[in-house]
Amino acid sequence: MPPTPPEASGAPVDDADEFATGRRPDPATAPSLVFDAKAQEHSIVEDILGIGTGTFLTSLGLHVLHAAHAVTGGTAGLSLLLGYATGWPFWVLFLAINVPFALLAVWRRGWDFTLRTILCVGLVSGWALVHDALFPIATIEPWYGTLTGNLLAGVGVLILFRHRASVGGVNIIGLEVQDRTGFRAGWTMMIFDVLIILCALAVIPWTGVVMSALGAVLLNLVLALNHRPGRYLGH
Repeated sequence: MPPTPPEASGAPVDDADEFATGRRPDPATAPSLVFDAKAQEHSIVEDILGIGTGTFLTSLGLHVLHAAHAVTGGTAGLSLLLGYATGWPFWVLFLAINVPFALLAVWRRGWDFTLRTILCVGLVSGWALVHDALFPIATIEPWYGTLTGNLLAGVGVLILFRHRASVGGVNIIGLEVQDRTGFRAGWTMMIFDVLIILCALAVIPWTGVVMSALGAVLLNLVLALNHRPGRYLGH
């Protein structure tokens, strides 16, 4: 009479038995060092703190970029560019440029997304006034200011993404184009960013444009490496 297999006798199945029988332990009873991770929604307090921190860092990064006389992508970069050309304050331009995007968001994306976007745009502009008053930067090395500003802004935007918020602007257009045509939103935003940086040649030296381009790449790397589906469970 052949011996009773371990799985039939109720005896524990070790690695060798698993290999010989082709049977894996029952996941319902097998011990595990990894706990099942479940997504948890942020509380209202966490969202408030996250959005406040994200907008603060984003605005601080743009403040440093302005001191370095550099630009970046998105409506923030367009606001910096127009500020150099006209002398208007960044916060005024940033608010004005985002108005049509907010109207589009109401029409196509709903009120939840729109209200978060309006809140973030308003806070970034408000923090800009705070930085101007309390953290004036008389001089800064352009390359250092460009890299530091984009790093700060990238981390700030990343925090906002984690709390289902954004600073509006081109990503709304990108999503709309993607919905209507299938053209990827990321490509739309990249084209817009390239155009902004090329237009900067009219108001800043070419060396500043090159540094701005590298800085914009750095900002997007911060997002690409740290904002991947499946790596972050809260929302």
